[in-house]
Amino acid sequence: MAKPITTIEKHIPTPEEAKNQKLEELTSLLANNDAALNQTIDIIKELHASGLLEAAHSALKAKEKIAKIAVGQVSREPAKNIINNLMSATGLLANMDPEVMTKLIGSLSTGIQQGNEHLQSDKTIGMLDLLKVLKDPDVNRAIGFGIQFLKGLGKGLNE
Repeated sequence: MAKPITTIEKHIPTPEEAKNQKLEELTSLLANNDAALNQTIDIIKELHASGLLEAAHSALKAKEKIAKIAVGQVSREPAKNIINNLMSATGLLANMDPEVMTKLIGSLSTGIQQGNEHLQSDKTIGMLDLLKVLKDPDVNRAIGFGIQFLKGLGKGLNE
């Protein structure tokens, strides 16, 4: 009868065996991914030829100095104002209905185009022209929008 197994011997590879196994895995990876490797090398060559690789390397070496300059620039008052204004504008845009905003921007574009055409004509506008134009539904709509906009703006400024 056979002897019972009382100990399990675990095979621990020698440093040389581990190194050879890693080299075999690397060789297999290189062989299986030669197209990707060639493309990566081409990209690195282009970056080197254009000087971008050296610039990136220099930027990485000077990362602490660059970070210090960036933080100094961002902490200046004008940069703080820009960041605060962008955050406020983002909040405003987030609260607006996208369909209304699209319509308003399209209308603004049309208005600018027509205003530019008027500038090209050198035509003067008299008092009678102003009274006549008030009956135009498009002008009346725009004036009504403007008046209501100004009312809302005034309410907002009063708060």
